Amino acid sequence: MSWQAYVDNLQASTRVDRAAIYSKAGDSVWAKSTGFDLSAPEVTEICSGFDNPSGLQAKGLHAQGVKYFLLRADDRSIYGKQGAEGLICVRTKQATLIAHYPEGVQPGEATKIVEQLADYLISVGY
Repeated sequence: MSWQAYVDNLQASTRVDRAAIYSKAGDSVWAKSTGFDLSAPEVTEICSGFDNPSGLQAKGLHAQGVKYFLLRADDRSIYGKQGAEGLICVRTKQATLIAHYPEGVQPGEATKIVEQLADYLISVGY
C-alpha cells in the first residue's frame, strides 16, 4: 500500500478530515491530504516534542498557523485541542502521523483510528 493510501484511509474513516505522514525526524513528507500544509517549524516542533515536550507545554502545539491546547505529550503520542477540533500526532519506528479531526467528531474516535494505524505500521517495521 502506498503512503498516500494510508492518508486516504484515515480520511475515509470520516473521523479525520486531514492527515499527513512524515519521516520520524520530520525532514520529509511521505504523504498528505490536499491542503494540509504544515510549515517546517511546525513539523519540527511536533517531532521534537516526542522527545522533549517542554516546548509544546510552554508554547502550545501549532499546525497550519493554528495554536492547539496541549492535552498529552509523551514519546509516542501528542494530542492537542482547539475549540471542538483537534490534532493527533503519533510517532512510529520510522514515521510521524499527524491528523486533524473536525468539529462534530468525538476525540476518542479519531484518536483510536490514528493510533490503530500507528500500531499497524509498527507491526510491519515502520
